[in-house]
Amino acid sequence: MRDFSDDLKEVGRRLGEARGYLKIDTQRELFRELEVEVSRPDLWDDQENAKRLNAEYANVKGDIDQFDSLSRQLEDVEVLHEMAREVDDASQEPDIEGGIATIADALSVLEMRSLFIGEHDEADCIVQINAKDGGVDAQDWSEILLRMYQRWAERRGFSVEIDDISPATEAGIMSAEFTLKGRYAYGLMTSERGTHRLVRISPFDNQGRRQTSFAAVQVWPAMDDPNVEINETDVRMEVFRASGAGGQHVNKTSSAVRLIHEPTGLVSSSQEERSQLQNREKAMNRLKAMVAARIEEEHQAELDRIAGKQATVGWGSQIRSYVLQPYQMVKDLRTNVESSNVEGVLDGAIDEFMEGYLRWRRSGDDS
Repeated sequence: MRDFSDDLKEVGRRLGEARGYLKIDTQRELFRELEVEVSRPDLWDDQENAKRLNAEYANVKGDIDQFDSLSRQLEDVEVLHEMAREVDDASQEPDIEGGIATIADALSVLEMRSLFIGEHDEADCIVQINAKDGGVDAQDWSEILLRMYQRWAERRGFSVEIDDISPATEAGIMSAEFTLKGRYAYGLMTSERGTHRLVRISPFDNQGRRQTSFAAVQVWPAMDDPNVEINETDVRMEVFRASGAGGQHVNKTSSAVRLIHEPTGLVSSSQEERSQLQNREKAMNRLKAMVAARIEEEHQAELDRIAGKQATVGWGSQIRSYVLQPYQMVKDLRTNVESSNVEGVLDGAIDEFMEGYLRWRRSGDDS
C-alpha cells in the first residue's frame, strides 16, 4: 500500500494558505452580519443597496462554502488513507490518488485569488479606450479592443455597460467608456492599463502597406462612495444625444452628459439614464472615483519610489504588441507572456496575459 502522507501534507498546506488569502475567519464574521442584513423586511426599499448586499452575501457564502467543501474532501481522503494503510489495502490507492488530485486542481484555480493584492481589486471598474497614433487604423484598432473586452467579459459572465462611444468619421471609434461589472473586474483589468500596439497590413491603405497603430486603455475602480470632494468650478459639462439603447428618446433629446475635470483632464460620461440630471449624477460619481483613484495611485507611486519597488506600468506606457504581419504574435512587454493565437486573443482569450501581469505585479510587491 503506497504512502500518500507527503501528498496529503502538501494539499493540507495549500488549503491552509487558502484560509489566509480567502480571509475565511473574517468572512465567517461578515457572513453572519450579512445574513441579518439581507433578511430585513425593508431590504428592497433601497434597490441599489439591496443588490449590492445580495451580491456581497453571495460572494462571501461562495468563498466559505468552497473552502469548507475542500476541507471536508481532504478530511475524507485522509480517513480513507489511514484506514487503507492500517489493513494494507492497495485497492484504495486509485480513490486516494484521485481525491488528492481533485482537491489539488481546485486549489490551483483558487490560488488565482491570492494574486489580487490591490485594495480595490474586487470592485467593478470603469474603462476608457482612446485612439492614439495611426489615424483611421488607430480608430479601427480601438473598436477591435472594445470588442475584445466585450467578448472576454461575456466569457467570464461579467456585464458591460457602455457609457459613451465617440464614433470616428471613416471607421472605428475615437473613444469609448464602459463600466465592467463582476467580481475582481478591476483587479483583472489593471493588466490592460497602458498603450496597446497593433501591426498589420492596413485595410485602409490602397497600396497594402504595413501600418502600426496605437490605442490607450485606462482603468479605474468603481467606488461606491469615493472619499473625495470636487470643486464644481473645476468641472466642465458637455451634453450630447445618447447613442445606445433607449428607442426614440435617445434621438430626440441631448440627455447624455460628459464631464471634464479641468485640473486632471479626466473625463467621465453617462448616457444610460433618461434624464440629463440623472446622467450628470452618475457621471459625477464616476468622475469622483477616477479622481480618488488618481490620488491613491500618485501616493502609492511615491511610496514605491521611496522603497525602491518595481513600478507598475502607467497609462501612457506601451504594454502589449499585437502583430498580424509579417508573423502572428501577441506579446506582453512587461511579463513576456506571448501567444501565436492572435485571432483567439482578439476574440477575448486574454486570461493568460492577465494572470501573467498579476503574478508580475505580486513579484514586484514582494521584492
